[in-house]
Amino acid sequence: MEYDFEFNSRRSCVLATRGMVAASQPLAAQVGLDVLKRGGNAADAAIATAAMMCVVEPVSNGIGGDCFALYYDAKTKQISALNGSGRSAAASDAAAIRKQGYKQMPLFTGAAVTVPGVVRGWADMLEKHGTRKLDELIQPAIDTAEQGYPVTEWIARAWRLSEKKLLRAPDWNSGDRDNGPEQPSGNELLLDGRAPGFGEIMRLPTIAKTLRGIAADGPAYIYEGEFAKNAAAHVQKYGGWLTAEDFAAHEGEWVTPLSTDYHGVKLFECPPNGQGLAALVACNIAQAANLARLDEADRLAHMIEFMRVGFEVAGKEVYDPKWAKVDKKHLCERAYGISRLVDIDASMAFKGHVFGRTGNDTIYLSVIDGEGNACSWIQSCYMGTGTGLVVPGTGVSLQNRGAGFSLDKDHPNLLEPKKRPYHTIIPAMTTRDGELHACFGIMGGHMQPQAHFQVLTHLLDGMNPQQALDAPRWQLVGHGAKLLMEPGFEDDVMDDLERRGYDIRMVDGFESIHMGGGQVILRNPATGVLTAGSDPRKDGCAVGY
Repeated sequence: MEYDFEFNSRRSCVLATRGMVAASQPLAAQVGLDVLKRGGNAADAAIATAAMMCVVEPVSNGIGGDCFALYYDAKTKQISALNGSGRSAAASDAAAIRKQGYKQMPLFTGAAVTVPGVVRGWADMLEKHGTRKLDELIQPAIDTAEQGYPVTEWIARAWRLSEKKLLRAPDWNSGDRDNGPEQPSGNELLLDGRAPGFGEIMRLPTIAKTLRGIAADGPAYIYEGEFAKNAAAHVQKYGGWLTAEDFAAHEGEWVTPLSTDYHGVKLFECPPNGQGLAALVACNIAQAANLARLDEADRLAHMIEFMRVGFEVAGKEVYDPKWAKVDKKHLCERAYGISRLVDIDASMAFKGHVFGRTGNDTIYLSVIDGEGNACSWIQSCYMGTGTGLVVPGTGVSLQNRGAGFSLDKDHPNLLEPKKRPYHTIIPAMTTRDGELHACFGIMGGHMQPQAHFQVLTHLLDGMNPQQALDAPRWQLVGHGAKLLMEPGFEDDVMDDLERRGYDIRMVDGFESIHMGGGQVILRNPATGVLTAGSDPRKDGCAVGY
């Protein structure tokens, strides 16, 4: 049965006091809530949910991908940031890729595979903030992978988009010149050689096997044993460079988040190599401007141009910080926001901006426990199942985050050995007067910082979490002044934007998946009440107790 993906949910918020989990798949959200009910904290519940998401939404994330997280410790009232992204191979060679005739990084060959950081990230989060063991927390994911689960609507439709890639089908047009041979191991993520449909039971026995190995040996199962050798061999078969030694050398990293003040709250984002800086710059400029006096069209035009400047800054400043240890804090300070106002003329669309390539397939989850600890967690293989290269016998499709590198010798994101690429996935968090305010995130490639800016603005304008997520969104895309918009904006507003020079295209139905899918949980510090919303552009929900 084909759906038009027009869901008028009219959802209200979910409220609780002892714990809340919001995720893009209901079975995963319930797994996290079960952990909270058994006495686990936000870190424990987040990892249990994240592992489950690898099983129930394997076309948007997986063991072969990366992760980032923000964690609010209720006792210290401090926020720490986890960079769980992997690095390029030690033998990476941009010149070799250029010699093959590529002007940009290939998307789906072995050259696009970086070391997957997710499993090390799970362990790092639990070691620093957790109270439960990894083997206990991933057991529900193991059981579900073995026993099967019914596939939900959005996920079923997205699965179809990865079908030919997983098989390396003869009629699959990837744009890469050398896609390698057909890949029988891609069948491990398919049902009888095809994507499962809505309501069909999907079992993933090889993913269960891999998760059992992780439960027994911890991260060493991925980074130090046979998995690493087999994954490296598979990558090399398709033109990449990863070795078992690259896997063994991988480490996650705890870093200090960046933040900026925005209308009474402080917005926190992970620092580069993630693109959260784009959202911070946009909010910083908006904080310096007086938008309250403007009508809706003028206000929207200003926000769009603030966001454009945010991406301009991110394009120059988001790269592996170890390649240039330059402090980015000044970009989040009020003086910088004021200084950039002179560069913005919202009376006409700026047409000089060019966006790089981006993926739209990610999972995000938000957890706040009864003590007020919060975990904002995001993980992804980048473009759906990433490269679609499934390590035989494991069910693990390897990410294509290497596509975030440049082949330009003068670009800060030039492909180089042992380097982290530009990353699109970004969790977010806000505090008010030092107390946790919101734990949130919105998925979707370059939509993510744009959605952070829009959803946070809606929240601070008085919308509740569900209303803020339900509201129609806009997105700058592609070249020049191309603007995607969802139904719900007033006609006169869109007419006004077109007169300013924006090239508007309306998106609806399944295309709304490109506008991001988010989760938001607010916490009232006076009462401990948690108020949550879940994006109607995904299959998920918020659950609490």
